[in-house]
Amino acid sequence: MDPPSGTRTNVRIHREAPGDESSFHTRTTERTLTRITTPFGFHSTAAEVAEGTNLAGKRAIVTGAASGIGVETARALAGTGAEVTLAVRDTAAGARVAADIATTTGNRNLRIAPLDLASRASVAAFAAEWRGPLHVLVNNAGVMALPEQHTAEGWEMQFAINHLGHFALALALHPALAAGGAARIVSVSSSAHLRSPVVFDDIHFAFRKYEPVAAYAQSKTANVLFAVAATARWADDGITANALMPGAIATNLQRHTGGMKTAVELRKTPEEGAATSVLLATSPLLEGIGGRYFADCNEAIPVSNGNGGMDGVAPYALDPANADRLWDASLRMLGG
Repeated sequence: MDPPSGTRTNVRIHREAPGDESSFHTRTTERTLTRITTPFGFHSTAAEVAEGTNLAGKRAIVTGAASGIGVETARALAGTGAEVTLAVRDTAAGARVAADIATTTGNRNLRIAPLDLASRASVAAFAAEWRGPLHVLVNNAGVMALPEQHTAEGWEMQFAINHLGHFALALALHPALAAGGAARIVSVSSSAHLRSPVVFDDIHFAFRKYEPVAAYAQSKTANVLFAVAATARWADDGITANALMPGAIATNLQRHTGGMKTAVELRKTPEEGAATSVLLATSPLLEGIGGRYFADCNEAIPVSNGNGGMDGVAPYALDPANADRLWDASLRMLGG
C-alpha cells in the first residue's frame, strides 16, 4: 500500500555507548514515517480528547499550570485520575487553580510546587524534591516577545526560559521518567517556529540586533528540536517526546505584544488550546511515538517556506543534525 500523503523520512540517531550523551551520531539509514492523524481537530477540547482515558496511578507534571492553557491541561489530566503537580512560579495562584481543578474534577490528588525556569537553582531544587516515577512531563510554561533581557549567565531570556529551563528540568527528571516506563514528554512549541531556526552562531543575540519575535521564534524551534533529540536518546529508556502548536489563544502570553491580534475566527479557547497537549500526553495513538510536531490534534505536514507563520512544520525544526547540535550546545551552556 502506498503511504498516505504527508509521510516523511527521518534519519535515526543511535547511541554508541549506553549513558554517554556525547556518543551520538547520525546514521544515513532512512525510514518512512506515516503521519499520525486523529478524529480530533481545531475545535476539540482537552476534555474531549481525554474522555475515556484512565490514568489512575500515573503521575504528571505541568509547568506553567497557574494560567492559560496550562490550567486546562492540568484539569484534563486530573480528570483522567492522574496525580498532577502544578509547577508554577506563583504558588498562591497555583493553589487557587488546584482548588478549582479539584472542585471540577473531583480529583484531589494535586500538588503545587515552585518552579522558576529562569533560575538554575529553582529547577535543581524542584527536581531534587521529586520522589518516585514520573509518567508525563508537560513543558508548557513560556514567555513571548520579551524586551531584551539576559540571565546572569548571559543567556537570552526567552531561550533560557522556553528551552534551557525545560531542558535542564527534563535532564534532572530523566531517572524518574525512566522509572515510569513508557513516559511521555510534551513540548509546547508554536507556529512562530516557522519564523526562525536556531541561529547557532548567535543564539543569545551578542552580535545581531535583538528582535523580540525572532528570539521567541528561535526558542520555539528549540522546543521542537528538543523533542527530536530527547526521543533519539531516551527511547530505549521508554521515554518519548513530541512537540506541538497549541493555537492562537488569548492569554497573558501576549502581554508584550499588545494583545491577541489573530483574527477571531482563527482563535481558540484555552480548553481548545490545551487539547493537543493532552492528546500527546494521553492518546494510545502516540504510544512509542516521538520526535514529531503536532497542531490541531494531528501531526503537522512539513512545509517549504514560512507561509505567513501559521501552518505546518519547518524541516529545520525536525532535522536530527540540528537536534544533535542544540542538545550539545545546551549541555555546554549548563556546564555538562
